[in-house]
Amino acid sequence: MIKVSKRDGTIEKFDKRKIFNAVYKSSINSKFGTDIELAHAIAKMIEEKIQNKEIEATVENIQDEVEDLLMSSNRKDIAKKYIIYRDRRTEIRNSKWNMDELQKSIWKNKYQYKDESFNEWVARISGGNPKIAKLIRERKFLFAGRILANRGLYRDNIKVTYSNCYVLEPPEDNIESIFDTAKNLARTFSYGGGVGIDISKLRPNGAAVHNAAKTTSGAVSFMDLYSMTTGLIGQNGRRGALMISMDISHPDIEEFIDVKTDLEKITKANISVRISDEFMEAVKNKETYTCKFVVEATKEEIIKEVNAYDLFMKLVKNNWDYAEPGMLFWDNISKYHLLSEDKKFKHDGVNPCAEEPLPAGGSCLLGSINLSEFVVEPFTDNAIFDMEKFKACVEDCILGLNEVLEEGLSLHPLKQQQKSVSEYRQIGLGVMGIADMLIKLNIRYGSKESINLCNEISKNMLNSAVKKSALLSKERGPFEKYNEEKVFKSPFFINNINEDVKELVKKYGIRNSQILTIPPTGSISTMLGISGGIEPIFNISYTRKTETLHSQDVYYKVYTPIVKEYMNLKDITDENELPDIFVTAMSLKPEERIDMQGVWQKHIDASISSTINLPYEVTIEDVYNIYMSAWENKLKGITVYRDGCERSGVLLNDKKDKKKKEEKIEKFEEYHIEEGHEKFICPECGNESIIPTGGCTICLQCGYSKCN
Repeated sequence: MIKVSKRDGTIEKFDKRKIFNAVYKSSINSKFGTDIELAHAIAKMIEEKIQNKEIEATVENIQDEVEDLLMSSNRKDIAKKYIIYRDRRTEIRNSKWNMDELQKSIWKNKYQYKDESFNEWVARISGGNPKIAKLIRERKFLFAGRILANRGLYRDNIKVTYSNCYVLEPPEDNIESIFDTAKNLARTFSYGGGVGIDISKLRPNGAAVHNAAKTTSGAVSFMDLYSMTTGLIGQNGRRGALMISMDISHPDIEEFIDVKTDLEKITKANISVRISDEFMEAVKNKETYTCKFVVEATKEEIIKEVNAYDLFMKLVKNNWDYAEPGMLFWDNISKYHLLSEDKKFKHDGVNPCAEEPLPAGGSCLLGSINLSEFVVEPFTDNAIFDMEKFKACVEDCILGLNEVLEEGLSLHPLKQQQKSVSEYRQIGLGVMGIADMLIKLNIRYGSKESINLCNEISKNMLNSAVKKSALLSKERGPFEKYNEEKVFKSPFFINNINEDVKELVKKYGIRNSQILTIPPTGSISTMLGISGGIEPIFNISYTRKTETLHSQDVYYKVYTPIVKEYMNLKDITDENELPDIFVTAMSLKPEERIDMQGVWQKHIDASISSTINLPYEVTIEDVYNIYMSAWENKLKGITVYRDGCERSGVLLNDKKDKKKKEEKIEKFEEYHIEEGHEKFICPECGNESIIPTGGCTICLQCGYSKCN
């Protein structure tokens, strides 16, 4: 067996297919076209030279020899492409990503520790894994924010966690448990983690209690306690994130749905409704639905009959006007994952951006792959997605996330979190840069071609991830609560896993109970200059403010990075000349956005953080149709954000027919409405360039971010 020495000192098996791929890809878009025969010939010659010991088997020597063979062939045009490619890879290895001021600001303010250099940062966050370090340098992968900020700092006795978010055990229906939950919430926030809590177990308003009050003020009244706790605990570079959810069958659900129509209430939490198929069928048929709660201690029954359609329309109208509550289609969540048939397992809630349904104590240990970096010959007619390199990247990232999980087991804030993560080993590998990838491939986001490609990518991603988890299980054993029979009976596993991967799982088990997700990636995608999560690009351009030497504000247009790159490459000066592949969040049809989320959700065992951005002019009926379509297409969760709604101010966009409004000031956000457009002023830097991405908003000037 031929062994090759890599630049990082590791040894791997020689694979002549890599040489074939390198030469063949260099021939794509070369002057005289592709040449498969030459690629095969050079790969074979390199193999023979190594076997005959004519060259030493190192990556650098092999690449030098490939270059020499190409230069001596009759295809100097391919040699030129190959040399350019090598130079670019060398530049990537030696560069610090060539970050602009915004990207540097995010890195320094959120992720750099003290005065560490970029190289020291990469070494710290990769944990000594050379493949992960390489992927980070190549901009192909980044861990989520808590890992980027905290990994390795426990050695300095700093109180940290590597998980972005947790789901706490739902508070039981007694005052001790309610306040214990607030205590656990505060403890988790103090470590930097966000939290999801479900309050469906708390008795409804008017139920009897054995204290001076005689009757309870209801489940919704305790939301203030949890929101206040969130506001009290500060976190470096971000504010605490909280998700509070309630089941649609709770008698207090109408009060819950309305709670955030008061802009002064529950200001530190997102809220979502857990909606069942039974309720949605009642909505569709305009039938009566029964909300019921049985008080465990007294067996008192509180029953409320509601018109399902009217209640749903209240939810829809509030989304149209206030952007909350979000929708969690709970049966889709419960029935479509690896442990769906294991009755000993259940999801107790979701994290603040809703991409991770989790059991009590479960955590979001996240990382995302930048799909745009896997496009070969971008912006050309011959652009292709490198599926083989992508699949190899997925396997490397699954290992990387498992290494972080192992390293951080003792660092979770609560014992219950340590126990849950140890038993189930949830990880969440996701993607970002989908929109950038499609633009580089000359494919319109939302088109049939884009849906077909993402179907292929997502299925390959799932099978590569499960394959690697099975191979890790071979080495270290499956997750503690693994039940082979139940996993093999799950519809998600049956419908999506290839036979060869099923054989590996049958033989070795799997190391992780939850594997894939798509988080919003607000800060890390902005730091890379790409689109976040599953979202299309938000705008072609946005307004940025700077201050002159005379302290005067100057406003100027800044193009979204992928737009700027394309315009520079194609020598375009007027954005109106851009082709229709540059679809934006506001111009994309909602049904296309649902189709895109649906094709990814098919192969994602967790969920997807998702916000459909809508123009000011959409109707309540439009929002109703979006949510009905989302449920019918088996999405697990979704929300909408209508530009200019009452909970507005997230971006700067023209409003031709909008009335003037009075200036609004909230505790953390300041809004100005002027003739023709609406401005949001970032509380950190005073700029107006904030956009929503997935479940987050981020300032494109300073990197400030918060969960919507």
